Amino acid sequence: MRRIAGWLAGILLGMAFGALIVMIVSPVSAAEIRRRLAQGYRETLAEARKASIERRAELEAELARRQKRLADRVDDVRRA
Repeated sequence: MRRIAGWLAGILLGMAFGALIVMIVSPVSAAEIRRRLAQGYRETLAEARKASIERRAELEAELARRQKRLADRVDDVRRA
């Protein structure tokens, strides 16, 4: 457990140190960094929603195909 705690503390310290370095040497303002991050977040979210909608349509089409195939098999069994 101590190893995990030490590992997590190291990661957190590294993240804090990295953020400090970025703030010191960044050629753009903090407001600009926040704006870019927010824009990237919105774009990623929009792409994820689009991909989700497309995948749902694919899955619904596959379900409809399988349901039709099952109904056809049931009809064949009833006729036999």
